[in-house]
Amino acid sequence: MMKRITALLAGWVLAGVVFAASVSQPNIIWLMAEDMGLDLECYGMAGVKTPNLNRMAEEGAIFNRAFVSNPICSPSRSAMMVGAHQGSFNAHHHRSNRDIPLPAPYQPFTVFLRDAGYTCILGSDLVYNKGRKIDCNFKYTETGPYDGENKFGLFDKLDQFTAADQPFFNQIQHVVTHRGDWWNRVRKESSHPVSLNEIQLPPWIADTPETRYDWAAYLDTVEYMDNEVGQVLQKVKELGIATNTIVVFIGDNGRCNLRGKGYLQDTGTHIPMIVWGPGRIQPGTVVDDIVMTTDITATILKLAGAKMPDYLEGKPIFGVNNPHYREYARSARDIWDEIDECSRSITTKKFAYIKNHMPEVPWDAHQAYLDLNRPAIHVMRRLKAEGKLTGASLAYMADSKPEEELYDMEKDPNQLNNLAGNPEYAEVLENMRKLEKQYQAGHRDMGLEDLGKRVPEMTKAWAAQTEDGMKKRAPELWARLEAGELMETQGWKKYRDDFIAQQETKKKDKPKSEQK
Repeated sequence: MMKRITALLAGWVLAGVVFAASVSQPNIIWLMAEDMGLDLECYGMAGVKTPNLNRMAEEGAIFNRAFVSNPICSPSRSAMMVGAHQGSFNAHHHRSNRDIPLPAPYQPFTVFLRDAGYTCILGSDLVYNKGRKIDCNFKYTETGPYDGENKFGLFDKLDQFTAADQPFFNQIQHVVTHRGDWWNRVRKESSHPVSLNEIQLPPWIADTPETRYDWAAYLDTVEYMDNEVGQVLQKVKELGIATNTIVVFIGDNGRCNLRGKGYLQDTGTHIPMIVWGPGRIQPGTVVDDIVMTTDITATILKLAGAKMPDYLEGKPIFGVNNPHYREYARSARDIWDEIDECSRSITTKKFAYIKNHMPEVPWDAHQAYLDLNRPAIHVMRRLKAEGKLTGASLAYMADSKPEEELYDMEKDPNQLNNLAGNPEYAEVLENMRKLEKQYQAGHRDMGLEDLGKRVPEMTKAWAAQTEDGMKKRAPELWARLEAGELMETQGWKKYRDDFIAQQETKKKDKPKSEQK
């Protein structure tokens, strides 16, 4: 599909995106699909149909090299909300510092939008579960004023934009693509479920009926999300505000599967990005240069005529005369739940480099959240134990990681052949190391500062209670999960020892007249 769009609209392909035709402040809608890689029809994903996002790409701009600064939701979202790398303001560990205000001079970029006269809106009644997720690693509330000391509201209102709200900024999350108990239901209710015979699994996932079903169910949620995008665009048109509205679509990090979310390989940091704005964005634009999501933050402030603080790490990349693209993308991975990890990556157009500061932590770290929500990992462990894994899938299950990884993205887009130890690429490796050192010289990285001294807020003992409780109290359900079945696991906390103890305590504390 990507090739068809490019061929049909080759005459319109430009090095940059056309500047705004109007000097008025545009409405801006930022759509974020949760945990989704380049898994759209317009990016060439097999088996999935995404007509609304295809149309957005045809009528606007598609970015082929957009990256996040972290492959996990909350650090990535923190960076976008502030416009700077999460490691520079202590937001690098997942779900951390929720009671700690942002340090000066950092502020949420909605503060500057409001100062410029924008109504800032969170969520939408057009998407699953209202799409209100913020998930930043600093103190905030959904709505209300913000001063960074006693008031921490990020938005003005919830769920609906109207013509009277103009100019407005609306951040909407598409949660349906995130792992959840709704996946089986979405597939069951789809009038055209994705065919297991039309999908293509990546080479590091063993090809079995279970892994195919899980992959297809994920693509079903992508199609559901695409329909939500269509509804948002339709509302913009019905209100008659299309010519003064820009819609940005991205994934907040890589797909929720093996070597996706949580990993610094391309499938964890490389995201879809499409920008639509009639009269403001040249139809058929294809951008092959490197951009990052913090560039979107800077672009929004620029288009809004808002203050652009000095700490912004991004530059305007669409809707302006001279977009600023990057030589490389730099991403980081730190603590995720109970797993302490520290890796850094540099990605250029041709090469990808990963420095694993904790190589002893394997890719399969037996993380509780992943064990509950990624059926493929159980299939792969079983096949490994049976001696049936080979090639890329076996390499993924190694007991440790290499200290350095280097991949030629032109010859090896799946990143299967690590060239870090290849003498022919010694110069390339040294150049990539220099880029990482160059980044560190110009930016603070608190994740490297606290390396070896930090302790995950979530303990492994706490995280393991769900599995332990399931094996004691519902072993038949756990056996189905280990067999690779896509299960509805969110209610399984009721089997945890701590949950049962809490319920018993509540029961004892009730007056005798209320106890059964």
